[in-house]
Amino acid sequence: MSGSPLISQQSLLREQISIFGRSLFDRGLTMGSSGNISVRLENGGWLMTPTNACLGRLDPARISLLDGEGRWIDGDKPTKEHFLHMAMYAEQPRSGAIVHLHSTHSVAVSCLPDVNPCDCIPPLTAYYVMRVGKLPLVPYHIPGDPALGDAVRGLAGQHSAVLLANHGPVVAGKNLEAAVYATEELEETAKLFLLLRGENPRALTPEQVAELEAKFPKG
Repeated sequence: MSGSPLISQQSLLREQISIFGRSLFDRGLTMGSSGNISVRLENGGWLMTPTNACLGRLDPARISLLDGEGRWIDGDKPTKEHFLHMAMYAEQPRSGAIVHLHSTHSVAVSCLPDVNPCDCIPPLTAYYVMRVGKLPLVPYHIPGDPALGDAVRGLAGQHSAVLLANHGPVVAGKNLEAAVYATEELEETAKLFLLLRGENPRALTPEQVAELEAKFPKG
């Protein structure tokens, strides 16, 4: 039947969004109606979690459908932070999914006054470098401010993840699984970074980071 492959892809991705959303919620990486997830469709459109939706209780059939221009065409109204996703996709054309959370340890790092705004977390582990890389800090904007999209767009071309000041991370990946895993790696490394503050931890050297980036390119 004409169109059935696309319908099948959408059904699968809707289920994946619901499964990963519930996993993130059940493990305390998102709470209440915070956080949002999106995936790119083969036809150039997007699926996106709805506004005020709990990631732990998503109804796959009600996940928002957007067309190739980012216009809402079906399902519940998309997250009010949809512009963050669109800004990341515009600068990350090979990315297939984006996860934005208000995860506790990542948000804590975003509130610190003395983090390096060009790279908020040092390269403490190989897997952090492989899955996240450098993490720039986006200056604070009120939630829903379209100017935040412009600020993200200015950094997303060089980085697959950004940290919104006093807000949380936005992480892109080649597919939904990769984006979720990178978000989880970021949260665990943020926790590790906070545990090690004041301890002068040994980070990976620039040479070790370069070796990882060459052997395990992201995207």
